[in-house]
Amino acid sequence: MPPTLYIVRHAEGENNIEDSHFIRDAVLTDKGKAQCSQLREEFPYHYSISIVMSSPLRRAIQTAAFSFGPTLRRPDVQYLAVPLGQEVSDKQCDIGHSRAEIEQQLPELLKGQEIGFDPAKFDFSLVEDGWNSKAGRYAPDHEAVKRRAADLRSWLYQRSEPHILLVTHGAFLHFLTEDWTGDDPKRGTAYLNCEVRIFNFTENSTSEDTHLEEREESKKSRVRLTESHPSILAEMAAVGTN
Repeated sequence: MPPTLYIVRHAEGENNIEDSHFIRDAVLTDKGKAQCSQLREEFPYHYSISIVMSSPLRRAIQTAAFSFGPTLRRPDVQYLAVPLGQEVSDKQCDIGHSRAEIEQQLPELLKGQEIGFDPAKFDFSLVEDGWNSKAGRYAPDHEAVKRRAADLRSWLYQRSEPHILLVTHGAFLHFLTEDWTGDDPKRGTAYLNCEVRIFNFTENSTSEDTHLEEREESKKSRVRLTESHPSILAEMAAVGTN
């Protein structure tokens, strides 16, 4: 049976402040870290998730670590960095570092935060040479991103884990979900920072041709961790995960 996907946009990064797209591979702001703490406390599926994945961009790695410690604390749950889930543009904020650089920087990225799990769980084995080149399969043009999103859907569809959590990026999420509605001109995406949406694969999906449909409880709740909706995740938990 194909997995259920829990898709999360990363918390607020330095690049989200005053369009600071010139910051190379931006990290989270203090507000972003606070958003992760709120998500960690309110996320109702820590004991359902089978694996945690994220884009290898630093703000996504930090969001995964700071938000899903209770999930990753479980001995059977691993973390995997997935280059196919990187953001779409070739602006400096969306150009990542090499695997060696990420691994070297990891202690600094996690500094000052209690993650609650062994950092040895971080698996960067898929972070290949050239993942940050913004060329070839990672090129920023529309057709290349569409193919990359389709490749990621197919790869996820064939995974054995029943409940997969992926931390990724606002613009790329439109390509991944094939849903272009709801964009906010200022944000450039329909997703808020640290927003969670839940998807199933469509019944007619195959390993070569996969598509997603948002679950009804996700549509109704549209998990928005804002000051005016601090407990929306609890509402989703009450609906159930079946």
